[in-house]
Amino acid sequence: MKLAVIGATGMVGTIVIKLLEERKFPISELLVVASKNSIGNLVHYQGRSIKIIGLEEAILKKPEIAIFSAGSAVSLEWAPKFAGLGTVVIDNSSAWRMDITKKLIVPEINASVLTKEDKIIANPNCSTIQLVMALAPLHNKYKMKRVIVSTYQSVSGTGVKAVKQLENEIKGLKTEMAYPYQIHKNALPHCDDFEENGYTKEEMKLAREPQKILNDESFSISATAVRIPTSSGHSESVNVEFEKSFKLSEIRKILHETPGITVQDNPVTNTYPMPIYAHDKDEVFVGRIRKDESQANSLNMWIVSDNLRKGAATNAIQIAEFILNNFLKSQSKSK
Repeated sequence: MKLAVIGATGMVGTIVIKLLEERKFPISELLVVASKNSIGNLVHYQGRSIKIIGLEEAILKKPEIAIFSAGSAVSLEWAPKFAGLGTVVIDNSSAWRMDITKKLIVPEINASVLTKEDKIIANPNCSTIQLVMALAPLHNKYKMKRVIVSTYQSVSGTGVKAVKQLENEIKGLKTEMAYPYQIHKNALPHCDDFEENGYTKEEMKLAREPQKILNDESFSISATAVRIPTSSGHSESVNVEFEKSFKLSEIRKILHETPGITVQDNPVTNTYPMPIYAHDKDEVFVGRIRKDESQANSLNMWIVSDNLRKGAATNAIQIAEFILNNFLKSQSKSK
């Protein structure tokens, strides 16, 4: 089993490598791939050092799986080349998410739609993943009509440059700007570029991607995405209107029994999800569960997750695990 990590030195790529080791993913050869500036440097994995290589060398080795975390431009150019050689590409960028010929996968929800013919598989947006993790089981039971979501997203969702901007601003240092304004002691209602309709790309991802993942356009989502001065973890205030009535006890039970969800919801003890508790964890945390008293059949929730783990790296590796267990192992046995 050869597995390539494309963009291995980036924020998501480094966590992918860490999680491959943590989850004991069975690899005979790990290919660590990065830009020309990093070629020849070393990455540590399972107590040994692995030399970083370029895309040209990696593709010659024909890995069975390639996890891409290097941006849309790299994915658009190189994912088809790897796929053409039989590699299963799992892509963390936005390049393929809304392509009608590609599957958009959150394994706990819709891994069953994957087939051995799928060679490019899209990983959803980080904010989308934690949102649909909580919405999917409730939609199955009560049927959603409309969702209003406001996000409170950490700077790590933008990348290393944004993390450094926040760190330097906290220290009072002048810094290279990832954002048009300071982020320290501030909140920016501006995640990604603005589109012609006045929404940002991030907000439109939240509106469109859940419909594709759930294979259902009967509900609508309206989003406002805000960047806040936290280093990791995205939070979401979510209001859902259902077609059917519900009991809060049923909602909590459904969420509690959903794999990958942890319910933290006890106002008496001030128990609720926060980014500081979600850091470096794979679960999606849900709390502040309460009825919307202004609207029938409506629910309010607060959803938090580590955007670099379940929102990116963990989800990608879970897809890889599904591919390995359901398709690649059976191929190996048939040979």
